[in-house]
Amino acid sequence: MNTIKKHIIFFIVALLGYVGAAQHAKGYRFEGNFVVFTFNKHDYESFSDNDSKKNVKFEDLNIDNVVVAGEFNNWSKYDWKMFKVNETTYELRKHINDFRDEFTWEFKFIINNQFWAEPNPYDPNIKLAKQKGTDLNIYNLKMDTDVAVPDNEGNVRFRLKGYDNASRVIVAGSFNRWNEDDFKMTKIENGWELILEIKPGEYEYKFIVDGHWIEDPSNPSKVKNEYGGYNSYINIGKYITFLLKGFDDASRVILSGSFNDWDEHAISMEREGNGYWKYRLPLPAGKHYYKFIIDGNWILDPENPVKEYDGHGNVNSVYMVK
Repeated sequence: MNTIKKHIIFFIVALLGYVGAAQHAKGYRFEGNFVVFTFNKHDYESFSDNDSKKNVKFEDLNIDNVVVAGEFNNWSKYDWKMFKVNETTYELRKHINDFRDEFTWEFKFIINNQFWAEPNPYDPNIKLAKQKGTDLNIYNLKMDTDVAVPDNEGNVRFRLKGYDNASRVIVAGSFNRWNEDDFKMTKIENGWELILEIKPGEYEYKFIVDGHWIEDPSNPSKVKNEYGGYNSYINIGKYITFLLKGFDDASRVILSGSFNDWDEHAISMEREGNGYWKYRLPLPAGKHYYKFIIDGNWILDPENPVKEYDGHGNVNSVYMVK
């Protein structure tokens, strides 16, 4: 039994509405689901030559191109090329999903694929660069991509019944690096509550009641932890819309996949007036396999180039929820 099926009982669904916490940090900002990197040459006094390691004053450097390089792209000097906004400013927009699972990243801007912009050591988000544990006496910018923020309109509502005499209740988990202070729950009638906006994914968590860690008694899904005990588990997903273009003469189109045990009848798609067949459903985070059934004939999704063999001689279309 795969992880998705094992924990589907306590599957929480929501549209992704992630907003990051570091809105005013130097070098980047969040706009909805996107990280916008911003470089302005007047923010930097010097650049270091990648080959000679010598510093160059910015007024002596003609800018032909600017690249974002960091831990998230293996410090590539070429891959994440920025777009020129004006004579002094460059920007690059990246989706939050481009940053995999880590919470904090170090990065810099590199000019002409050769010169690294050196941030001021007093900038609000700087990190002393290290190599194999040794300080390099230079600084990198730091980007924080926490996946959870308090939000009364968020997609996950944590509730703990009882504990009326407790003075402090915290929810901590892998979504906030098990921080014991960040997410304080609010006292409500017959218990405690906190609403968070959390990026889709699989997470472990616990409640901390006056310093004592406990599992969520209302959540049957749990996983064993490194201490021999258990953490509560949630799989936060989002709504996905499947579309199939054409097939106007079809009398019935079925969506079938790993998310419904390949049922050939349960999900009947709706005919849209714009030439599409459509169906919208909630899916947990992870990899999902699917096909369309057109009047009894199974087909791959013609608009989706991602497909995999299932080990039984079949090829299926693939959709990743992340």
